Amino acid sequence: MCLRKRSGHHPPDLINAKIYTGPIPAERGVELAMGGGRSETSALSGTGGGQGMPTAPNSQRPNACCFCWCCCCSCSWNEEERQKRRRKKVSQDTKMETIPNCEACTKPSVEEIRLWSQSFDKLMRNPAGRNVFREFLRTEYSEENMLFWLACEDLKQEVNKSVIEEKAHSIYENYISVLSPKEVSLDARVREVINKKMQDPTPHTFEDAQLQIYTLMHRDSYPRFLSSSIYKLLVHSSSRTSLES
Repeated sequence: MCLRKRSGHHPPDLINAKIYTGPIPAERGVELAMGGGRSETSALSGTGGGQGMPTAPNSQRPNACCFCWCCCCSCSWNEEERQKRRRKKVSQDTKMETIPNCEACTKPSVEEIRLWSQSFDKLMRNPAGRNVFREFLRTEYSEENMLFWLACEDLKQEVNKSVIEEKAHSIYENYISVLSPKEVSLDARVREVINKKMQDPTPHTFEDAQLQIYTLMHRDSYPRFLSSSIYKLLVHSSSRTSLES
């Protein structure tokens, strides 16, 4: 077909049109260092045609996660936290950021860490175990379950009537109210019980709810925690440290 100029209009050059053939963005694979400098990189997938894109040979690998015990184990496995660590130029030998308001604890022994896999009760009775498990819950966006459980434990220790009421209302607003972003998952029966008890709060106002959340963490999150990279790397790291000492 002949394309003629008409009224000063220039038809597009369809034959010599350039097609963009630049690089297609691809997600970087997550790496996990497990001692000895060895690491595994997951395959990267392109955005078109279903064909994978190879990793650039000179690309910088993210720093491998390490465990630093300064009253807690701090390890985040999402991209936002990795980018934050890169901006701060944190190396393997540098302290990681601690989780907010973590419980004071000492570095657990190899035996303690292994006991955590025997029962959920042993994990939850250990402050260091709770900190590690809480860090795992953060990666699953369910940290509020542990925070709620800890808040209920704190309430049980209170004896002052006015303080009990203040803490009970704070717990309700933060974890029970449907308007709260940290609302925990409770059934209608337990919510009804709480609403009645809130008329005259006591240290045991949230006892039924606390038990339900404890059971939820035990059945739902605990099995995944034991098979998670956080726990496996902790066991590996502590065992290696024990052998070297």
